[in-house]
Amino acid sequence: MFANPWSYLIVIAVLIVASLAFYAIKLLRQLKKQTAQQAQAEQERQRSLNQHDKKILDSIVIIVRAMKEEQCDISEGCWRLSVLLDSLKTSENHHQQFPAIFELYEAIKHMPILEARKKLEKRERMKLDFERVKIEARLADAVKENVNTLHQYAAERVAALT
Repeated sequence: MFANPWSYLIVIAVLIVASLAFYAIKLLRQLKKQTAQQAQAEQERQRSLNQHDKKILDSIVIIVRAMKEEQCDISEGCWRLSVLLDSLKTSENHHQQFPAIFELYEAIKHMPILEARKKLEKRERMKLDFERVKIEARLADAVKENVNTLHQYAAERVAALT
């Protein structure tokens, strides 16, 4: 059929090129599939983070409302808000956005609560209460401003995540 040895080499070369092209197409399809899977996984991860943050932001809105209506003590509110803000997954820089809330929290976080507080002597509890009241008085106006700003921020973020 083929008398010339070059003909065999050409056929072999065509077979090699065809098999390499087939392999390249197979790899490209795998890459496309893998890229799509990664994009889907990233979307699912982002959706999960958004759900988490929406729950946290809903809690923040409730605490902020309670603080505005003076149903929640300023120290307790700042404590809870700072912990919640630190647990948000999709945003950062809350310490800079709401400095008074975090300053109050940092000033009182060493104070015992619940059972540990009950175990303290009355004089020690009064000393800690006085310290806390002084800090609250010093930061009250700034905390109220931060609470108002935080309320707007949280409401906007909840709306954006819904």
